[in-house]
Amino acid sequence: MPKVRKKVPGIVVAGLSGGSGKTIISLGITAAWKEKGFKVSPFKKGPDYIDAGWLSKAAGRPCYNLDTFLCAPSVVKQSYTHNSKNSDISVVEGNRGLYDGIDTDGSTSTSELAKLLDLPVLLVLDCTKSTRTMAALLMGCMHFDPDTNICGVILNRVAGKRHEGKVRANIEKFCNIPVFGSVPKLKAADFPERHMGLVTSEEHTFSDKAISAAIKVANDNIDLDALYKVVKTNNHDSHLEDMAQIDSIQKNQTKPEPVTIGIIRDSAFQFYYPDNIDALEDLGANIIFISPLNEKVIPKVHAIYMGGGFPETHAPQLAKNEDFRKELKKLSQKGLPIYAECGGLIFLGQSIRLNHTNYPMSGILPIKFGLSKRPQGHGYTKVEVVNENPFFKAGETLRGHEFRYSSILNIDYQDNEMAFGMERGKGILDKKDGFFKRNTFGTYTHIHALGAPSWAPSLIKKAKAYKASL
Repeated sequence: MPKVRKKVPGIVVAGLSGGSGKTIISLGITAAWKEKGFKVSPFKKGPDYIDAGWLSKAAGRPCYNLDTFLCAPSVVKQSYTHNSKNSDISVVEGNRGLYDGIDTDGSTSTSELAKLLDLPVLLVLDCTKSTRTMAALLMGCMHFDPDTNICGVILNRVAGKRHEGKVRANIEKFCNIPVFGSVPKLKAADFPERHMGLVTSEEHTFSDKAISAAIKVANDNIDLDALYKVVKTNNHDSHLEDMAQIDSIQKNQTKPEPVTIGIIRDSAFQFYYPDNIDALEDLGANIIFISPLNEKVIPKVHAIYMGGGFPETHAPQLAKNEDFRKELKKLSQKGLPIYAECGGLIFLGQSIRLNHTNYPMSGILPIKFGLSKRPQGHGYTKVEVVNENPFFKAGETLRGHEFRYSSILNIDYQDNEMAFGMERGKGILDKKDGFFKRNTFGTYTHIHALGAPSWAPSLIKKAKAYKASL
């Protein structure tokens, strides 16, 4: 008999565009509901790591990404059910504008996700220098796709009570939809930004203070009790479908193997999907976290997983830790399986050049990196595995995403050392990605374990083989 679970009520927080303020409002609602004693499950629509990190901090539990490009819609739906269990309510932060997707059908849009999960939408309206027009924009969103259930709005960046009153009056007259709150313009110092979004919660010295500020914003300006009641009544008391697929992906019908995998995680490297770590643990891996910023000795492990982050902002500290860099290179030469993404790829290289200074990295891969002012790779990727390599089968197709400011200053490689051919995206160089030597593999493409179910078993298999060779 199919295994079903009752759907937890939730809300999708969306905006008319990126930068509309939905992240701070999502944080405030999540943290304020948690403070009231509710168990809140946070989710981030799309591949973003930074917003997800903040939402995790606000909720006090992992934030899972929901992305219909990286994973099949059925898997995304099951992931929501699986990762919201045992909670009272879920908050899903959207990305970009409500209807923005990769095509004219709105594929991968926040609206598509809201409909897939059958969740109501709370729309954040940036009211800067606008009054009556906000009602027109809201009405357009309501009629553009009537199947998208917009249950209410938050007015953001209002200039005062007079401004708020005009916007409220027009929305009440023309849209007949509740306004749950009105948030004034906030000081940027509370939530400093880097590149596309917020700085990581791990790097923000005042992250606890920032979350407290978000709670105050929500409590002072949003009717949280009324919003909670509407969310509960707008969610159907239903069950989502068979959970066997996601359970199968996570367990992969593989006998757990007692191997130890070291995950490089500190303020320089913190971009990890919880699903990826879960997938390794579900296959029996013992996970330990290692910091190249703070540790000189690498503990005994059978494989290493290095995620992305901002190694460029920590380059002097990483370069200074010569003991760690040399030991990592020695282990790579010995055959230790190492899988690295983006920032992790940079650490595998020879150096990174910043402000006319070269900072040495581990020197495992013959790449010298620089840093550009504009993104050098940005968006979803689709790759074909074109060469035999330690982790993926030739002919396999993978979906991921890339976001980098780093550039390639110099590289020495053979074509057969690049595992991926890019069908979509830029990769390392010339539409190629997945540079590998021995059992060390570095790529700009971030993958999601539920969308690339072969990845975790492959890393476990290589770890087991390495363990056996010791």
